[in-house]
Amino acid sequence: MWDGLTTALDAAVESMVSGKDVAVAFSGGLDSGIIAVLTKRYARSVKLYTVGAKGSYDVEAAKEMASLLDMDWEHIVMDEENLEAGLRDAISVTGTVDPVVLSFEVPLMYILPYIGEQTVIGGQGADEVFFGYSKYLGLSEDDLRRMSAEDMDKLNNVTRVHESRMAERYGKTILYPYLDERVLGEASKIPFGEVRPTDNGRKMPLRESARQLGYPEIADKPKKAAQYGTGAMNMMKHIAKSRSMTVGDYILSLKDGGSGE
Repeated sequence: MWDGLTTALDAAVESMVSGKDVAVAFSGGLDSGIIAVLTKRYARSVKLYTVGAKGSYDVEAAKEMASLLDMDWEHIVMDEENLEAGLRDAISVTGTVDPVVLSFEVPLMYILPYIGEQTVIGGQGADEVFFGYSKYLGLSEDDLRRMSAEDMDKLNNVTRVHESRMAERYGKTILYPYLDERVLGEASKIPFGEVRPTDNGRKMPLRESARQLGYPEIADKPKKAAQYGTGAMNMMKHIAKSRSMTVGDYILSLKDGGSGE
């Protein structure tokens, strides 16, 4: 239905990755799945990387999807020991001590020093642009657009600033195809009724794009929040509990240079 969106995504990815060696931050879900398919078309080489605890949702989903896409894939294992090291690094670079922000930024901190590719691409921004978060369900159009605008502002002025600092630390470049002006322009043309999240589905225009690209399996992938898909948040809670701390206090202890013990 929305051929213009698929065309815009294709053009955005082509302009960003053509002729480059590219790492895809890959959860195995809808957003990064579409980007992986398009990156494969244009990059000189491409590899999928998934950060997560052994057996976590993202790892299992990504392994299955990478096989379906016939793309090179690697699991970067997250455990409690290297999670703490990653948290320290993320806190040091970004200055944030927000546990939720850290829980979905830490996977990027794993990827950046690990990969040989200089260019990293992923699905960041799709939830803000296409109303993908579960918290958007049931909102009026005015409330939904207001909350989405607030989340987009946070993405551009907080998250991307943090990610830029992390990328600079490791000499990498992070790309955001869902925030490309061509994609945003096509998204703005979609009637609200076509993109409004419901209990029957979210990000329906993107799901249609996945079908147009020939991957209904990507279109049908369920949504899982990054901090829970990787197992990062559950791991942070477990560490904090084992030390008789709240997650917030645990994070602050790492910022203050303590061992968290």
